[in-house]
Amino acid sequence: MISLAYPWALLLALLPLLLISRKQQSEPVDAPVIPVGHWLADMPGVSTQGKTNPWWRRLLILAAWLCLVVALARPQHVGEQVQMPITGRDLMLVVDISPSMEEQDMVLRGRSINRLQAVKRVLNDFIDQREGDRLGLILFGTEPYVQAPLTFDRETVRTLLLESGLGMAGRATAIGDAVGLAVKRLRDRPQEQRVAIMLTDGANTAGEISPDKAIDIAAAAGVRLYTIGIGAESVIQQGLLGTRRVNPSRDLDEELLNRMADQTGGRYFRARSLPELEMIYDSINQLEPIEQEGQFFRPVTELFVWPAGFAIIIWLLLTAFRFANSRSTPETEAYRG
Repeated sequence: MISLAYPWALLLALLPLLLISRKQQSEPVDAPVIPVGHWLADMPGVSTQGKTNPWWRRLLILAAWLCLVVALARPQHVGEQVQMPITGRDLMLVVDISPSMEEQDMVLRGRSINRLQAVKRVLNDFIDQREGDRLGLILFGTEPYVQAPLTFDRETVRTLLLESGLGMAGRATAIGDAVGLAVKRLRDRPQEQRVAIMLTDGANTAGEISPDKAIDIAAAAGVRLYTIGIGAESVIQQGLLGTRRVNPSRDLDEELLNRMADQTGGRYFRARSLPELEMIYDSINQLEPIEQEGQFFRPVTELFVWPAGFAIIIWLLLTAFRFANSRSTPETEAYRG
């Protein structure tokens, strides 16, 4: 659909009629005709073309004027109505990348993979499903750092997650600092949308903020914490004297993770395998559903450049004709001769 942003500007199209009417009411006075190139040719009231412009030139001038008027009215093409999703939530993904995440106690298609590889695989699908949400990514070890601020650009968040490596943030686990940084990044967002999902396989062993202090900060800021403890409960290891069964998650502080979730309105999950981890993120998807209704808008494409362009082309043609005419006028040649 074509519309005009300033339709009242079309009234300017009548301006030539007013000028013609005013000219007809005044007494006509013939201007003196001077050959082109004469030193008097540029004086006010002196004509080099005779009495009137030819009809085609006046028609082109009128066409240029009408094109300018249409351009001033700012024509626009208004497209079909499009629905945009309202941002559902601000989700900060907080992922432990300490060296303990290298433990290969997850299984994918019969092959052992480490915990971080399992997290990347599951979060890859989770990110796909959060269209309309702002996602952010915090990685932590000895220190936390923001790998991706809150953004609608899910592809960038996914890429930065996949590029993360074990031990990049140090060899310890600063859970309190990581939660504190997540709260800092979420506190300026609408309160009902502040959600952080923290995944770890250990206990707090570093940092300046204690986990209990971080819980208080998150609760005061209205940030819901979903905590995930990852790691199998038993694996069989091959030793010199044979095989033995060990618990690779003995360092996981489930009590702390439970407390963090309970006191902030979130929930704690335990992921002992890759399928369980997938089910956990599916559950979080259901607990924090994406808004289905959205705002509507119509895309607008500006079209004023077309009439403005035609006006410029006509003006250039008139200038070219005038220049060519002045060069071929006999009087000019006679004057120069």
